[in-house]
Amino acid sequence: MIEPFGNQYIVARPVYSTNAFEENHKKRDRHHKTLLDHLRVCFSCSPQKAKRIVLSLFPIASWLPAYRLKEWLLSDIVSGISTGIVSVLQGLAFALLVTIPPGYGLYAAFFSTIIYLFFGTSKHISAGPFPILSMMVGAATVRLAQNLPGNTGSSNNSTSNSSSLDDYKVMVAASVTVLSGVIQVIGSWRFYAIGFVVIYLSGPSSVRFHYCCAVHVLVLYSVFSQIEKTNIADLVTALIVLLVVSIFKEINQRFKDKLPVPIPIEFIVTVIATGVSYGFDFQTRFNVSVVGKMNPGFEPPNAPDVAVFQETIGDCFAIAMVGFAVAFSVASVYSLKHDYPLDGNQELIALGLGNIVCGAFRGFAGSTALSRSAVQESTGGKTQIAGLISAIVVLIVILAIGFLLEPLQRSVLAALALGNLKGMLMQFAEICRLWRKDKYDCLIWVTTCIFTIVLGLGLGLAASVAFQLLTIVFRTQFPKCSTLANIGRSNIYKNKKDYYDMYELKGVKIFRCPSPIYFANIGFFRQKLIDAVGFSPLRILRKRNKALRKIRKLQKQGLLQVTPKGFICTVDTIKDSDEELDNNQIQVLDEPIDTTDLPFQIDWNDQLPLNIEVPKISLHSLILDFSAVSFLDVSSMRGLKSILQEFIRIKVDVYIVGVDDDFIEKLNRYEFFDGEVKTSILFLTIHDAVLHISMKKDYSTSKFKPSQEKDGKIDFTINTNGGLRNREYQVRFFNRFIFT
Repeated sequence: MIEPFGNQYIVARPVYSTNAFEENHKKRDRHHKTLLDHLRVCFSCSPQKAKRIVLSLFPIASWLPAYRLKEWLLSDIVSGISTGIVSVLQGLAFALLVTIPPGYGLYAAFFSTIIYLFFGTSKHISAGPFPILSMMVGAATVRLAQNLPGNTGSSNNSTSNSSSLDDYKVMVAASVTVLSGVIQVIGSWRFYAIGFVVIYLSGPSSVRFHYCCAVHVLVLYSVFSQIEKTNIADLVTALIVLLVVSIFKEINQRFKDKLPVPIPIEFIVTVIATGVSYGFDFQTRFNVSVVGKMNPGFEPPNAPDVAVFQETIGDCFAIAMVGFAVAFSVASVYSLKHDYPLDGNQELIALGLGNIVCGAFRGFAGSTALSRSAVQESTGGKTQIAGLISAIVVLIVILAIGFLLEPLQRSVLAALALGNLKGMLMQFAEICRLWRKDKYDCLIWVTTCIFTIVLGLGLGLAASVAFQLLTIVFRTQFPKCSTLANIGRSNIYKNKKDYYDMYELKGVKIFRCPSPIYFANIGFFRQKLIDAVGFSPLRILRKRNKALRKIRKLQKQGLLQVTPKGFICTVDTIKDSDEELDNNQIQVLDEPIDTTDLPFQIDWNDQLPLNIEVPKISLHSLILDFSAVSFLDVSSMRGLKSILQEFIRIKVDVYIVGVDDDFIEKLNRYEFFDGEVKTSILFLTIHDAVLHISMKKDYSTSKFKPSQEKDGKIDFTINTNGGLRNREYQVRFFNRFIFT
């Protein structure tokens, strides 16, 4: 019963062990589904299930009939046109990152958007090229192109060789894109294959850092490897464009709440730069590199090269993971903002099919660009009809007006690409803040940079994910265990190092482990527990068993006499051979202490005969707080049971608190409990265990009253082998030995 009392509450209930709680509260029988049950549901068929599958596979069939034509169409058209212009420019720019002719970036922008319209579940992201994926595809493309016969890497190659190299790069990029899409589609089955791994990439810090490192490495490589071939006109143009774009992007960011729509600076700069380049004939006068001939229409689809699959399987898997991680994280932000459901499994299918179709038509891998999706959402886009309009804008450029962009300098596109990467580049400034807030995240950030530089994008990404998993293992392998104490004489228990007003019950230790216990940290758990209690239970057990063997030997030989005031021993020392004999039987010393054959019980904290030294301990109860322990494996279960047995055998009561029912069920399934380690050690809370210990100790101290001690008389006779005569004593109950 709970009674409120102002801002306090009073709880009246029994002290519950787990056994007592289950006796008073009947547990519901739950049926856990087996593999057969899941298979039966999976392969069952009904009209409702068929309709649900069709609607989930084609989300457009569910939202298009409910489209509000009058309310949403105008907003989607405005948003689609704005997004389409950005898609054209980013498609051209990001194609340079893939190291293929810019025109192929339009194919990537078009097909990804069209496929996502039918299969995607997000209403606001703009599918298409993404700079990081473009760099990853470009890294694989350059690596394979270096092995192409006739590729000397010189700028003096003939036109035919250059054309052949470009065709080969396009083929490689398309093959990588197709295989990445296949991996995503296969991984979409129940979201297992890729979704599980992507969890470790989708955190805000992890994704940001991985991308930041990849961008820095590739940008620095591009700058320093091509510095000797720099065209001054291209350099000046790129710097001017980059400066202008950066300034206006900063304005858009600072005044985003006041501006009705972001200033389309990329479009404005592109129009001006194209006109200036055409009017002053920069290609002839300054020998600058321009977009060049853009053939109207689409090229016929092309089959991917299987040989490329074998060379780039690692790159493709990394591209598939990163592409989905970016798209899903951005889509999740907008789904939460606008309150609509998002299906991660279907997102994988949409991105995978988009990459397969895009690769078949000589495009390259896509996901979503943060800036492009922000434009689509901020300009009023309501559904993927805005994506359809943007695809139409791209289609118009491909079919009709692409030739207008032929005079545009490639350096302008490169500057636009760098402008979109500004946010990622500036994230290096976060390293100091991360070091202050979380050193683990800072370490992941730095090691990711190192791995990416040394191993490249694909292996670097895999190594960084492995290192991140290693930090998780490290945190669980070396948890921050603590000793708890009562605070404010209430039912609240905290780390006794953190507060002043702490109360610790005499002879009781409360030990908390804040992580799972498994094979890798059971040894660390044991050592931390020994440090907390101040002694090794195994050492105490062995010392006591050694002392017991000596006492039993003296008693059997008649060399030990018991008097009302203590012991009388007829020998002064014990031979060393007796010690050696004990040391040779170390396994026997780990067994429970058995004093049933002796006519007395031993108080191990009192003085023993012949000055036998046994460490004295004041601990009588140990409480293990396992409320944060989510699981134990078989190996740690054996280790934990061994630890509990050691404490129980030296007369230290052990209690485990805070475990859930699944944890207890697993212990029972592995036959953890027996005659020595019993289920009665389980309690619901720390306070339940503490109250139980208090009641138990109060009962044990009141069991023998002083009057009973005076009246109780025990008769015994001691026989000796010496010249002493037999004597008969009447001895009172005293602390040192208790006679039976």
